[in-house]
Amino acid sequence: MTDLHRPLLFRIIVTPNFNMSATMGFADPFRAVNYLEGVTRFRWEFVSENGGECLSSNGFSILTRPLKDVAAEDADFLIVSSSWTPEAYSSAAIQSALRQAARRNATIGAIDTGAFVVAQAGLLKGRRATVHYEHMDAFQELYPDTELSENLYVFDGNRISCCGGVAAVDFALHIIQGTHGSAMANAAARYIFFPALRERGTSQNPQESEPLGITVPAPVRRAIKAMEDNLEDPLPISEVCTHAEVSHRQLDRLFARYLNKTPALYYRDIRLDRARGLVTQTSLSMAEIAFASGFSSQVHFSRAYKARFGLPPIKDRIEGRIPFEFRAWPMHRKTDST
Repeated sequence: MTDLHRPLLFRIIVTPNFNMSATMGFADPFRAVNYLEGVTRFRWEFVSENGGECLSSNGFSILTRPLKDVAAEDADFLIVSSSWTPEAYSSAAIQSALRQAARRNATIGAIDTGAFVVAQAGLLKGRRATVHYEHMDAFQELYPDTELSENLYVFDGNRISCCGGVAAVDFALHIIQGTHGSAMANAAARYIFFPALRERGTSQNPQESEPLGITVPAPVRRAIKAMEDNLEDPLPISEVCTHAEVSHRQLDRLFARYLNKTPALYYRDIRLDRARGLVTQTSLSMAEIAFASGFSSQVHFSRAYKARFGLPPIKDRIEGRIPFEFRAWPMHRKTDST
């Protein structure tokens, strides 16, 4: 619990193409608390490296203060909210601001891919953190000294992180609970019609069901897990069947019914999805990426990549690292007809 008489200040650094929904979702529970309490319990401000309007990934902008105007001022929480290509905007000024805040014992946080920026500042060594699941492979390759979690959010002392999206609301409500108690957090959740606070340790991708309630049979889940656990050295489908505890014919039928593709094609596609994250989010060589994604031939890798995403990996490295309004990942994915 904190000093209830002093408002806590959240300084939120946004980078170009940040996720607007996650960032506003994070701020709104604090607004609700202030309204319900009738006093200012929390303050927040949005800053960017140069100030002015900062464009988000959905085409909307927010007005920000220049980082240089506030870098010397204390904040209780310094949160980095970024999305596409965080390393492109992890400037010396932002790195310096993070390190200064850490020396002042501020809590350092991250939303979506913000953990990339915090890790680049050297502030996540030996710590736990999370990022959006799409970026996990890239983060692990770049920052192996950070324990990466697949949870919605992670609290590791004064280092906190959230995968983004609607989970940013859970993230904020847990902060409120920790600083001002459960009653205040519950009141804020009710006010913004947030039905249930997800507990710490909740996975980004729970295995039990899909968001709309559609479930897949246990053998399919077991097969997919075996595939995901063996991307660099792909298993023969016969061995996947062993993990799934069904025959090859049964697995084919289940995948056709629930996933509309064969096990082999599904396995290839998740390996290519991993490859695309590494292509667009790291500077690893194409040979290294091909190997890390289970392709022994770089030529085969390039052909398969183009067939799935509509352009070769070397071109996607250039075009895929330039986000634009309303881009959805993976943009170039085709309907499987091959």
